[in-house]
Amino acid sequence: QVQLVEFGGGLVQAGDSLRLSCAASGRTLSSYIMGWFRQAPGKEREFVAAISWSGGTTRYVDSVKGRFTINRDNAKNTVYLQMNSLKPEDTAVYYCALRPVVIISRRPDEYDYWGQGTQVTVSS
Repeated sequence: QVQLVEFGGGLVQAGDSLRLSCAASGRTLSSYIMGWFRQAPGKEREFVAAISWSGGTTRYVDSVKGRFTINRDNAKNTVYLQMNSLKPEDTAVYYCALRPVVIISRRPDEYDYWGQGTQVTVSS
């Protein structure tokens, strides 16, 4: 089993920044994709960003391109989501997820492990 724990959510104002972290522990995996998803009240879970094992490939949803950056530190089994220029529409519970294969996916049903989520609230 793999456990994922997110850190870093909070209440901020529009235009502020936040950095989310997600630490993986448990079963050792040789390579895996890490992703961030978010879910606002009454909405489906939405892909935000994902990163390959090497960090050389990243994918973002269009609404966060240029504002959010995903990166990872494999020595620490940790993935980060730097969120800048936050907007009220970024308000959601943010989840990190792990996909134990090498191909990036934007589909939540293709990720096997999930964190508990961390709330991000952006006030206008």
